Formats: sequence, C-alpha cells, structure tokens
Amino acid sequence: MTSDDEFVLQLLTDQGIVDSESIQEARDATADSESPGDGAVLDYLVLHHKLTQMQVAEVLAAEFNMDVVDLHDVRASAEALEVVNYELAHRYHVFPLEADDNEVELAVHDPLDMDTIDSLSHVLKRSIVSRVAPYEDIEKAIHQFYDGAKIEGGVHEMFEVDGDEKLDLPTGDEGNVAEEEAPIIRYVHMVISEALKRRASDIHMEPLEKRFRVRYRIDGVLHEVENPPKRLQPAIVSRIKLMSNVSIAEKRVPQDGRINITVGPKVIDLRVSTLPTAFGESIVMRILDKEGLNLGLPQLGFFSDDQAAFERIIAMPDGIFLVTGPTGSGKSTTLYSALNCINHPDRKIITVEDPVEYEMGGINQVQVRREVGMTFSAALRSMLRQAPNIIMVGEIRDKETAEIAVNASLTGHMVFSTLHTNDAPSAVSRLIDIGIKPFLVSASVRAVLAQRLVRRTCMNCKAPDTPDERHLNSLGIRADQAIEATFMRGKGCAKCNSTGFRGRVGIFEMFLVNEELQTMIYDEASLVAIRNKAREMGMRSMREDGVRKIIAGVTTSEEVLHATVGDSE
Repeated sequence: MTSDDEFVLQLLTDQGIVDSESIQEARDATADSESPGDGAVLDYLVLHHKLTQMQVAEVLAAEFNMDVVDLHDVRASAEALEVVNYELAHRYHVFPLEADDNEVELAVHDPLDMDTIDSLSHVLKRSIVSRVAPYEDIEKAIHQFYDGAKIEGGVHEMFEVDGDEKLDLPTGDEGNVAEEEAPIIRYVHMVISEALKRRASDIHMEPLEKRFRVRYRIDGVLHEVENPPKRLQPAIVSRIKLMSNVSIAEKRVPQDGRINITVGPKVIDLRVSTLPTAFGESIVMRILDKEGLNLGLPQLGFFSDDQAAFERIIAMPDGIFLVTGPTGSGKSTTLYSALNCINHPDRKIITVEDPVEYEMGGINQVQVRREVGMTFSAALRSMLRQAPNIIMVGEIRDKETAEIAVNASLTGHMVFSTLHTNDAPSAVSRLIDIGIKPFLVSASVRAVLAQRLVRRTCMNCKAPDTPDERHLNSLGIRADQAIEATFMRGKGCAKCNSTGFRGRVGIFEMFLVNEELQTMIYDEASLVAIRNKAREMGMRSMREDGVRKIIAGVTTSEEVLHATVGDSE
C-alpha cells in the first residue's frame, strides 16, 4: 500500500466510515497480492461492501475542500469533449465537464495525483479545475459520452497512410482485395455494425466542402460521429455502391440499392440511396429490422381503448383504412404490424409497394417498376384478378390509384394505404381534391389514423419529474390531472446513451367514419365541420393522446409539444 492509500484509509477511519477491524481484515486478505500498492485494500473493502466509491470520493473532496460531482446527472458540453478527446480521457482516467479558452473543469477520482493534473494542464495549455467523482462513474461516463470514439480510434488506425497516397477503388472481387482497399472495407463494416449497436434507424454520409460527415439517426435525432478523411470519400462511396449492387461508374443521377446482412440469427436489410450533390455523392442507408414488424399494438403506443378500435377496423371485410402523417412518422411500421396481426392462412393478402421495405412470410408483395409499366395502378388492376381478401397500397398518390383502391373497397376487399396529410379528417378532403367523388369517399372510407412519433422515456433511468408549468398550460393539462399524473424523465444512462430516451412511441388521432359522418362527407360539408363533429363524437387529437402518454410517464411534455406544434387544440 502506498502512503496515499494509507492517508485515505486514515480519513475513512477518522470519519467512522470504516472500522479498523475491517481494514485489518482487508490487509490480511490482500497480503499476498502481487501488486499491493495498487489500492488493493480499498478495492477489497469496496468489493466486500464495507465501503462505496462514492464515500471515498466524498471524504477526499471534503478533505481538500473540493466539490463532488455525480456523473449520472451530468451532460458534458461538446466543447469539453472536443478539448479533452477520448485518448486523453482514457489515458489519464478523467472526464471533462466544461471547457473554455482558459480552463477545463475535470472529474477526477484521485485529487492526490498531482502528476496527472500537471500533465493535462501542460498538454491542454489550460488551467485545470478538479472535481471528485468515483472511479467507476468516470469509467462509465467515458464509455457513454465517447461512444463515437470507438469509431474515431478505428478510423485513424485504418487510414494511417500518406496524404498523397491514392487507394484503388473496390472492383467487386471479394476474394482478391487489394491491400489498400482493406481499410475501406473494414471502415464501412464498422460504421454499419456500430449503427446497429446504437439502434440507429439510418446512416447518413454527407459530402461537405472540406469534410465527409457521418451521422446516425437514433430515435429520430441525428448524432454525428468521427468523420473519415475527406480524401477517402470516393473510395468509401464506391464501396457502399458496390455492396448495394448499383453502378459505380454512374455519378450523375440518384440510384437506389439494397444490402442484406446477417447479424447472429437476425437478417437486416439496408436500403441505400445515393444523391449527387455539389461536393460528391450523398449516401443514406436506411436500416430495416424485421423484428420491428413483430411489435404488438401496445408497443406501437396504443392504449387499450384505441387498440380495441384499431383491431376492429383492420378486421373489417371491406372498405379503406388510411394511415396519414409526414415522412418518418411510422406509417409503414403501423401498416406492417396490422398486416402481421391479420396474416392468417384463411386470408390472401397482396401488397403493392415502392419499394418493398420488409419481406413478410405468407404475403404476396409486388414491387413497383415504372420502367416496365408496373405502376401502382397497373399492379392494382392485376391484383384484383388474384382474388385477394386484403390489399395494401404503399401510398395513394394520384387519381388513378385512388379510383382503383376505392373500387376495390366497394367490391368486397379491405384496402390499407397511406396519405400525406397533417391530421386524420384532412384525408377526406385530400381524396376529394385528388378527384374522387364525395359519395365514393363516404361509401368507402372506414377510418383514418393520423400519427406522429415521440421519444419514449428510458425505462432504465427514468425518475419522477415536475414539468415546466408553461408546458402544462400549453398542453391543456389541468391542475387535477397534474396531481394524479405520473410525470417521468430519464436521467441518462449507458442504455440510452445519456439522452434519457430509448425508443419511440406513436401518438394517434383515430377518425372513425359512422353514418352521420358519411352523410356529411356525401353532402360535401367543410373540413372544419367534419372535424368538429368527429370531436363531438369522441375523437381525440394527437396532442390529447400525447397528454395521456405524458401523464402515464411514457414520454415528456417537450416531446409532445414538438411533435404536435400544429395542433393547438
């Protein structure tokens, strides 16, 4: 044991935190240790629950008149993480809290280690302000906040080549990869595997003027990771195009491809899109995980009353059921989950999609191919001769597709599809604007579901929360509701990458068409009148459904306000 360890043990004894018998027991147990000077006695006491690392941190902080920092509640600034990079944090086992041009605030586990403080001050050319935190907490914080540094380290190791050296582009012969190509292949595979590990929904590779930016979209929010060298942009783009079976030579027009990868027992599809920009080709890889289709309706975000209505709608023998919302609002996932619920051997289901996003067993899926005349309308006409029970149209985009879908619904078929509208009742006016007669809309549409996605509070680190009173007023949450509510907010942990959120959940507006509303649609009533009547009959707005999820602790007030900014009701 070093004199520093003796000093810490003496402080703990003086404070009455550890008794002398426990210390002697630890000394006896570690007497044969090969490295007794590495804090073996303290480690033994912590391991056998005689002591906690937080108690050690608190005693040291009190002795040296320093603050203790709880890293579970810390959100490190981007400037601090940039000033103290992963290599420094890992080598000196410190965690940066704040940084400016003159000083850096660090969490340290041993304030007696002045050599570390002096070395960092010299390297960073800034004065150091120390705060004390437990060793394990610093280790976890480094792992959480520098998650992208795994890629960073890998990038620099892979691309340690001279700036003037050129790498030959991949030729497609996997069995005979040039030595210069190997780092590119490893980098692309690492970017994809890291995205899967982080639960990203898509990967964005964007060519900017002086850098090649890489970002992951996680729970709807983009996070930038370490960028590869700009000079390697053409090689990386070509490698991805090669993997997705699109033309490497064609750089003037957008292209779409697909990559199939196996991760353990799971098969993951990556839908690849390339787009020529001013500084090169931009690539987006959308990650399609089939496990998302097996979500139960409660996991989508339905409460029991909405779930019962949803199940009743999708079990109808005929009519049209529409899901509306902007791009990225989860429409496809909802429809696929609905098909998964009703996919039984006694029903024939055919879909026409552009593109086929998920391949589902037991369902006939048709890919739109406009270049050979296989459009939505042409596919729909042929599908009807296949005698299906249920038809899914990826999206109703024009009058011809809408007319065929309506006619199919009126001849004994159940039709599922999507539309781009802001709320559920607007789907009625949208169909009429496309060119469908009001009497056909009233006769065919059974229900419309509008939806948005909000981030779900992390189940691992959620804790009771008191929302901002202004948010409660904006959402129309009454005082009596607030008293009985279970407001929750994630503190941030390793599982949610310190964001406080993990996964997303839908908020919904369910517009059910009954006889009274059918009459109003037939009589060409205004959208406002139709919406007001639906509200009178019990339709909840998306904001109101979001409020229910806030009160239940599923999400936060900020998430619902952001997702329903256009819904003032």
